[in-house]
Amino acid sequence: DNLLRRAACQEAQAFGNQLIPATVPLKKATVFLNPAACKGKAGNLFEKNAAPILHLSGLDVTVVKTDYEGQAKKLLELMENTDLIIIAGGDGTVQEVITGLLRRADEAAFSKIPIGFIPLGKTCTLSHTLYPECTNQVQHITNATLAILKGETVPLDVLQIKGEKEQPVFAVSGLRWGSYRDAGVKVSKYWYLGPLKTKAAHFFSTFKEWPQKHQAALMYLGPTERPPEEPDEKPSRPPLYVRLYRRLRSYWSSPKEFPQEVAPEDWEELKLSTIELSIATRNRQLDLTRTEDFMDICIEAESISKGEFVHRGSQKMRDPHMCPEGSQCIQASRCILQLPEGAEGSFGIDNEEYEAMPVEVKLLPRKLRFFCDPRMREQMLQAAVQ
Repeated sequence: DNLLRRAACQEAQAFGNQLIPATVPLKKATVFLNPAACKGKAGNLFEKNAAPILHLSGLDVTVVKTDYEGQAKKLLELMENTDLIIIAGGDGTVQEVITGLLRRADEAAFSKIPIGFIPLGKTCTLSHTLYPECTNQVQHITNATLAILKGETVPLDVLQIKGEKEQPVFAVSGLRWGSYRDAGVKVSKYWYLGPLKTKAAHFFSTFKEWPQKHQAALMYLGPTERPPEEPDEKPSRPPLYVRLYRRLRSYWSSPKEFPQEVAPEDWEELKLSTIELSIATRNRQLDLTRTEDFMDICIEAESISKGEFVHRGSQKMRDPHMCPEGSQCIQASRCILQLPEGAEGSFGIDNEEYEAMPVEVKLLPRKLRFFCDPRMREQMLQAAVQ
């Protein structure tokens, strides 16, 4: 582990040794660190594996430690300009930071700031997309930190989830509602059963009424066409005489026809009864060249045996948004989920628990740019060409 840390620090030092002109200020990096992640080990993991790399790289680093749940959202409202935002934690920390960022009044400007992710939590869904698989924790953290310095980014979709009263919540993975999610939350209670704890949690949850049904009404709009990507650099302003000529030409030209009325949105409605419903972004199967933007809605069949439920529950712990055979899959850009009155249970939004309520889920395509390992970006582009 020490050899891996030393090699990563030497690589970071090459970035720190680069000369910058006296007129150019140092790049500011604001790190949001959740010390409570990974059962309280995240602070130590960050100090040993990521902090030395960031300080050697020539960045002006500010570390903000969160003391309680929801603090990152409040801190983001007060944050001043920064060149990079770095999230050090797990799925919960990512969700808090992006929610705070996109709730700002000036989110249009702030959402253009690139975001780095250092996986320190128990669940780090984004790391599967951004970094190569790695069994060694030290190497995984150092690779993620070095990827921030290398500067390669990929655009990720974001889901905006809005209840009737609450402010919107934002997610990069998705929303889950159903029996697998409820059973998965209780797995840690059966820690004394060791490797059997996952099967036990799902087995005991079948003692409730069976089959377990979750009924709702779903309205949705189909995929939207992806607009061409905007160039990073703005085109230079034309000379004064060209601007004057254009202004006069538009003044003297015949009045424009009124635009035709926009066709009403084509909502589709569906009554559903399911064992679990999930709404997920396409960030896990990132395709940089696709022509349509959509999220995946998976409605799982309720007719399932108890044995299948226990077996599938173990698979769902590894891949929460898997869509098993026999499920109804829908591609949508926006949807409204109406729950019956008195519906109990909870949503899992990026593995964080929220009270179940009627919500509107809207896809914000390519909303945020995250730093990724250059090898992963190359693999995505090669897969798209093939």
